[in-house]
Amino acid sequence: MAQGPVPRLMTLHAHWGHASLLRALARARSEDSLPAALLIHGMKGVGKQHLALWLAKLLLCEAPTEAGPCDECHSCHLAGKLEHPDLHWYFPLSRPKKANTPEKLAVALEEARGEALAELRAKPLQVTFDNEPRSLYLAAARSLRKKAQRRPSMGPCQVFIIAEAESLAPQESSSEAANALLKLLEEPPAGTTLILTSAEPGRLLPTIRSRTTKLHVPPLTVAEVTEFLASHTGLGDDEASRVGRLSKGAIGRALGFLREGEEPGPLEEIRAHALRLLSAALAKEPEDAIQASMTFKPVGARGLGDLFNFLEEGLADLARTASGLPPEAGPMDEERFFEEVVQRWGIQPAWVPSAMRKVDEARALAAGNVNPQLLIFGLLHDLRKELANRDLSNREGT
Repeated sequence: MAQGPVPRLMTLHAHWGHASLLRALARARSEDSLPAALLIHGMKGVGKQHLALWLAKLLLCEAPTEAGPCDECHSCHLAGKLEHPDLHWYFPLSRPKKANTPEKLAVALEEARGEALAELRAKPLQVTFDNEPRSLYLAAARSLRKKAQRRPSMGPCQVFIIAEAESLAPQESSSEAANALLKLLEEPPAGTTLILTSAEPGRLLPTIRSRTTKLHVPPLTVAEVTEFLASHTGLGDDEASRVGRLSKGAIGRALGFLREGEEPGPLEEIRAHALRLLSAALAKEPEDAIQASMTFKPVGARGLGDLFNFLEEGLADLARTASGLPPEAGPMDEERFFEEVVQRWGIQPAWVPSAMRKVDEARALAAGNVNPQLLIFGLLHDLRKELANRDLSNREGT
């Protein structure tokens, strides 16, 4: 599985797709009817943060039009380079090492945020994926509140983007970070717009959800993603089409399937890992599950989110195969694998939902930072029980 600190940020290219959504926001801006607090939600990698940046540029633009920001004024140029003093973008970060006091943590987090933004300017196309635990810490929430109390530096307003706001969930037995944001939402200063983004809005505090206006960002079409890949990455038509099908309509996800030199992309690796785990769960010998679980480190369960997502997709392909349909976008060897395990265990499509619930349970346990080896072994054991070893009379749907 891919390792190393890769910021989960979106890109600086012009926003791709969602034309009707952009027009609606631009019209609301021209009518001065945009809400002061907005929750942009949708699947991971679909462009929520990028849309938030576009909206921030629109709000800060000196000559906005009904089509959006003018892209010509000084404010637009600064916002496009993430250098506008009234644009504040917060996103989850790994906890800095040796920051053992609140004061040191606040300084270290601000330095890490600056480094991540500098990396984004240097390398605009970034993959959206979880490779290690990250959070929005109380120190960041306090910094955000403090900045919001100040007057704008250049124009009449300032914009705060809080990306992956579900990361404000209770940390270290405290919900202070989420409550700090809640206080700001309850009494936003005049001229301040707050834009939250989330792929899991259900994890936000109900009081935060109730104080924001929801805006859903739908997936792009496969054709839109494929066109983006062809025009921005130089992929050939066949490879762009393959990655487009794997993208689920999310450009940030599609980028994770691009090769890095001779190495497969980070999401390609995680997807392959998920299929190996599914293979171990449904192998002829149950001991394969033990061996597979021992390949994990004993810490770091919170970084397994994408692995669980791909396990669910593998189970969906298993159900498709059991229904006589091909997997969504995998090569022939994957198709043969699914056909083989369906035939081996006589798997029926109706059995798969209960297996998916086991993945959901494992995801919830991972949020509590349990031992990944024990977590994965328990999950593989449960998947085998649901799909291979259950008494037919007890199977759901029979």
